[in-house]
Amino acid sequence: MLRRKTRRAAERHEKADPLDAAQEDRVRAVLALGGVPQADLSDGVQQVRLKLLERAADGREAPRDVSAWAAVVASNLAMDWHRARRRQERLGERLAVLWRETTEEDGAESRALSLAVTQGLGELPDAQRQVVVLRFYADLPVRAIADELGIPEGTVKSRLHSAVRVLRTRLHEGEVV
Repeated sequence: MLRRKTRRAAERHEKADPLDAAQEDRVRAVLALGGVPQADLSDGVQQVRLKLLERAADGREAPRDVSAWAAVVASNLAMDWHRARRRQERLGERLAVLWRETTEEDGAESRALSLAVTQGLGELPDAQRQVVVLRFYADLPVRAIADELGIPEGTVKSRLHSAVRVLRTRLHEGEVV
């Protein structure tokens, strides 16, 4: 009985999959040619699949040529991946400059604090790290952050609150503060 239910669920899942094997291979190829690392290809395929499912859920018609549509979406995802990587690199460079400036001006105690904060930032989820950096390093007000990220101000405040709480706990645990 259980096997029959599992088999039926698998059959329903197979029918619900908007990408066939050939389309999935094409999406992987477009992502790989777009410079997305091998480790991120499965996530990219899932994002394309999700976009197609969201399109159907919104009541929009399926694309005339799903394979071509999926390739375009994959190409856009590859560009987004590169943009995100460049943003992370620039953020890392800015944090390194700030850390060096702080360590040159201040003593060993300040260097330890800067290093602990930098490590703590690296351990935060991306969304929390992003708002912390924009608020405290780029000195943007909450409203500007919300506008730039396209999220409500309350979400920015919530992420800031959670991130600061985590950082404060880590700094106290490490006896840095």
